Amino acid sequence: MRASNPMCALRTTLHRLPGRYDSRHLPPRSFIRLNPRVPPYGKLAKNFDKVKRVLGDDRHLTLAEKILYSHLDNVEESLLTNTNGGRDIRGTANLKLKPDRVAMQDASAQMALLQFMTCNLPSTAIPASIHCDHLIVGEQGAQSDLESGIKMNQEVFDFLESASKKYGIDFWPPGAGIIHQSVLENYAAPGMMMLGTDSHTPNAGGLSAIAIGVGGADAVEALVGAPWELKAPRILGVELTGQLRGWASPKDIILNLAGQLTVRGGTGFIIEYFGSGVRTLSCTGMATICNMGAEVGATTSIFPIQPAHIRYLQATDRSDMAWRTTVFSNLVPLHAEDGAKYDEVITIDMSKLEPHINGPFTPDLSTPLSQFKQTVEEQKWPDKLSAGLIGSCTNSSYEDMTRVEGMVREAMDAGLKPASDFYVTPGSDQIRETLRRDGPLETFKEAGATVLSNACGPCIGQWKRQDDVEKGTPNAIFTSYNRNFRGRNDGNPDTMNFLASPEIVTAMAFAGSTTFNPATDSLVTPSGEEFRFTPPSGSPIQLLEPAREEFRALIQAPDPAVDVAIAPTSERLALLEPFEPFPAAELSGLRVLVKVTGKCTTDTISAAGPWLKYKGHLPNISANTLNTATNAETGEVNAAYDLDGSQHTIPELGRRWREAAQPWLVVAEHNYGEGSAREHAALQPRYLGARIVLAKSFARIHETNLKKQGVMPLTFADEADYDRIGAGDQVDTVGLYDMLLAGGEGEVALRVTKHKTGEQLLIPTKHAVSKDQAGFILAGSALNLLSKQGKE
Repeated sequence: MRASNPMCALRTTLHRLPGRYDSRHLPPRSFIRLNPRVPPYGKLAKNFDKVKRVLGDDRHLTLAEKILYSHLDNVEESLLTNTNGGRDIRGTANLKLKPDRVAMQDASAQMALLQFMTCNLPSTAIPASIHCDHLIVGEQGAQSDLESGIKMNQEVFDFLESASKKYGIDFWPPGAGIIHQSVLENYAAPGMMMLGTDSHTPNAGGLSAIAIGVGGADAVEALVGAPWELKAPRILGVELTGQLRGWASPKDIILNLAGQLTVRGGTGFIIEYFGSGVRTLSCTGMATICNMGAEVGATTSIFPIQPAHIRYLQATDRSDMAWRTTVFSNLVPLHAEDGAKYDEVITIDMSKLEPHINGPFTPDLSTPLSQFKQTVEEQKWPDKLSAGLIGSCTNSSYEDMTRVEGMVREAMDAGLKPASDFYVTPGSDQIRETLRRDGPLETFKEAGATVLSNACGPCIGQWKRQDDVEKGTPNAIFTSYNRNFRGRNDGNPDTMNFLASPEIVTAMAFAGSTTFNPATDSLVTPSGEEFRFTPPSGSPIQLLEPAREEFRALIQAPDPAVDVAIAPTSERLALLEPFEPFPAAELSGLRVLVKVTGKCTTDTISAAGPWLKYKGHLPNISANTLNTATNAETGEVNAAYDLDGSQHTIPELGRRWREAAQPWLVVAEHNYGEGSAREHAALQPRYLGARIVLAKSFARIHETNLKKQGVMPLTFADEADYDRIGAGDQVDTVGLYDMLLAGGEGEVALRVTKHKTGEQLLIPTKHAVSKDQAGFILAGSALNLLSKQGKE
């Protein structure tokens, strides 16, 4: 039986807690109320009580549903509108949620802040943080790279820091750490809900939080205090049994699952892990698994609360949070209720799991280690390894690093050094300082590894290679990263990135070969003896060493006297001009700019790497729009043809049509916009004149980003119609304007007039536009509506 007043239940629970969590150790009420890192547990418990009253005690909820529904702005409206009395919520309801926090990395924060500034508010409505991790190029090593990165990007860092001071946002300077590791160590908490302007935000699900990657416009909605809308996800249950053995690691769970689900298999789902095997995993191991859930398209991933979570909170100097979490979990148990139903269930027996290697060019091409040598030979992939890289937001924890350090020390004691270039990226300065304290950092350096700055670096294309591999040369790298699209890491489309655990990457680096199997193969030492690696084991985390002073967050109250630093002549930053609203009629006279074939990721639509420097300058970064897309009709990369037959690059033709006031659309295949939360992949086409993207299917984040920027995403009702439309064809909408006026109700078709023959045809389409999203598109963008509300 539920307590009628959750706050009374809270006090009762406090008095019953034993030991270190005794209620006598409760900090002052003012601290509980004012500490912005503590989720509003009292409010969430009260809201959850309302959820149970609305749905009834016989409705058994999964963990993901408990946390999501506890964050609803209006429980009855979200759960009972068009849901058959609350019986058909998943995949149907439009949940209007109030997140607890927003986290932004420096590349995406630029545009998010530029949008937030137009809303004319004195501060953010909820706590937020900015993490400077994307703009540091990995090259020579931490100190040199950091100095170069700060010098090159000082203007952007000054902008972000000044905006943080003005609006009261926590500012993590360059070198402090990778956003997701810093969030896990400082902000993530069981039962909380947060948004992050990066697709790997679900990393925090490893600490039993709902954490969702979004675009900047979504983040701005939360920052101004508006409810954030999400189509209620379905729930995919992944049951973990047994225990990892030998060379298998938490990374192999998600590498295996990616192979089962593919890059589209998780779209529209939250992945919720459960089962007897969960208790055997560490908190950072769970975070690794949740992090890569983004690669299967999942909305987010989450684990139920475990003793490992309490130990991690204590190790990161958050014993007070561990105490509060225990209290809250007594009120709202942070696990699925008995009898809760999952839409689908996959079971993974960890006792039988072997290491997996995924790639190249896609994170779902999964091969067991025991079969990888044969696959390399059959596919004629390179057998020489050019580089091994460990770290990234996926695998840069203390546990990851100590497992690898044991291997490195063992090999060095036998007289071996890495046969390939070997790079190490600690996840945060806390991790780096703890590795320095305990010895692994010196071990890596002694082995000849290049220890990079606490930043994303090579994982996102910020890598200046020091070897002799020229662009266009086929070569193989092994990384512990999460994503491996063509050309992503070094700009070379022929670099094959194979994803694996840090342990497997390290073994391959010592072998210098892609066909080495550390579970069965030996290396020859300088003395001629055979050497076999011992299956690795890591050190349990005790207490992280504090970060160095210069790498700690700058935390301050909002200061309206601060001027945000943007130079009028800047080539890196530019204030935003509002997009024009939707015309009071159907769209007519659109032209197909290009018809794209194959994988079209956010990297394809808006490349990172050297283009990151223009993230705050929409006109300049638009020059890379779709510049690695493949033209379906010619097979050429980055080629588009004007109506007169003249050839241009895709962004050149887009800009030419923008100047001629010629609106356009893109035609594409499946999972358009797969990959990062990069809203520039929606902003740039919109800036150049795109009004529609017509595809066979969309990735979740990108589809939302398009709507937020006033671009209409449509899918083919019949995929065969992809073959009936081509570049240069004229397109008029049928029913689109009426559908938007009706708040998303109604069907939409496209009347196509063939460019070369004048033949006309009607292509029926599908859409997933909610009432709020219809308003965004009619207004021209979500920002236009938010700005209007801010002025009112």
